[in-house]
Amino acid sequence: MTSPAIPGRADSVVDADVADLAVNFNVLTSAGYRLALIAAHHDLADDGHPAASIRVVYLLVAGPPDTRVEIHVRLPIDDPVLPSLSDVSFTAGRFEREMQDLFGIRVTGHHQPARLVLHQHWPAGWHPMRHDAGPPPSFDNETESYPFLTVEGPGVYEIPVGPVHAGIIEPGHFRFSVVGETILNVKARLWFVHKGIERLFEGRLPDRGVELAERISGDSAVGHNLTYCLAVEDAAACTPPPEAQLIRAILLELERIYNHVTDLGAMGNDVGFGIAHAHTMRIREQLLRLNARITGHRLLRGGVFPGGSRVEWLPDATTLHEIRADVHEIVDIMMANTTVVDRFTGTAVLAKDDAAQIGTLGYVARASGLDIDARRDHPFIDVHEHLTVPVLPDGDVMTRFKIRVAEIDCSVELIVGLLRQVHPGDYSSPLNPLDGPRYGVGLVEGWRGTIAHRIEVDTSGNLSRVKIVDPSFFNWPALPVAIAGDTIVPDFPLANKSFNLSYAGNDL
Repeated sequence: MTSPAIPGRADSVVDADVADLAVNFNVLTSAGYRLALIAAHHDLADDGHPAASIRVVYLLVAGPPDTRVEIHVRLPIDDPVLPSLSDVSFTAGRFEREMQDLFGIRVTGHHQPARLVLHQHWPAGWHPMRHDAGPPPSFDNETESYPFLTVEGPGVYEIPVGPVHAGIIEPGHFRFSVVGETILNVKARLWFVHKGIERLFEGRLPDRGVELAERISGDSAVGHNLTYCLAVEDAAACTPPPEAQLIRAILLELERIYNHVTDLGAMGNDVGFGIAHAHTMRIREQLLRLNARITGHRLLRGGVFPGGSRVEWLPDATTLHEIRADVHEIVDIMMANTTVVDRFTGTAVLAKDDAAQIGTLGYVARASGLDIDARRDHPFIDVHEHLTVPVLPDGDVMTRFKIRVAEIDCSVELIVGLLRQVHPGDYSSPLNPLDGPRYGVGLVEGWRGTIAHRIEVDTSGNLSRVKIVDPSFFNWPALPVAIAGDTIVPDFPLANKSFNLSYAGNDL
């Protein structure tokens, strides 16, 4: 293992030849490392022209203790070819398809080489993340059919859903193959709101990246922005004051609570128990008003920035315990309703082995028996004294409901413990000069699961590359697996809500 060519925090960096990629990857995964991201880079040369090669960075992580290893591979720009790792890592295969679309990297030996990000009307041969891509050519009509799996047999029919849905949900298309009411197969087609946000970061000063990071996925403003700020601080070899880290941990848990509360009621609403939804919306509004007092924004924007944190106010332990008691009263009412229990139990089961092979994260993973949580595995602050990571084995809608309840309890206790150590205020340390090229990585347990950002800064101190991975990228493929086989069509909204995956966080 060699030292990194670009300064930044990694425990080890492997500069690998293409032929050695699979060997290095298998050694790390066999040792318990998890693939956190794969980031392709088309750098600019010193003269400002596009480089003659593409760099591919594989970040693998393990913990506790927090350990990070990167594998770097260089490919010639005129024929960038990578051997696929899809036979040993499902998640790697997804990143490979993304790079194929956005960077024109040809992946050999892939089990499913179809487009992932770019829809069929995107012009062939134009790869928007490359610096030599040029202006976008005119888009074609979508004349090529999307490769949905065709299921044939007696009584099999298809139900298309979306991409436009009722209400304010973002677009996604689901194609069901059904017999009677039983779903045999479902395919989700995403990236209808692909917005090129990684490219929008390029050329900005690091402190100007906050406004983008907070808007990657609106309900994860703290999670994504904190991950981004940790990556900037990693690149700058800077650690914020302890008070700032405490406030960051509190804000992260407040974001977790209001989202989990929302989901509890929404799951009840999907089985016709509207009273639960009404009451959780009441609690959600209470929490959003608290958020506005804390940072000045209902979604907690503005509380985290590179080098520090600031809050105008913090709630007291009594308020938080009252909210938790209110949540439990609603949960008890839901669990006393036989229709709710019947609809939740045994629905959309994601088995532990499937969850592990797909690489699921967050409450989806923990509800299927996988003990994974970045607050413990990759901590930016030691919260071990106050943190309990709930893990349940059954993997159905009921378990994903119970995991949320347990995580609300955990978050309340964590916040109450941290409140004893910090007061409202503005706490920050100046960043060391980002005299690039440098890179940094942030890992944070957002409310949906582990968020990963990897940034690079050029010689001018501007962002040259920001790679973003929302946990929804890992978890979307698990939804069809959980649904297929024995879930009925009327339970799809419930199953979908029990996962509650982000379209915006996925469709970058």
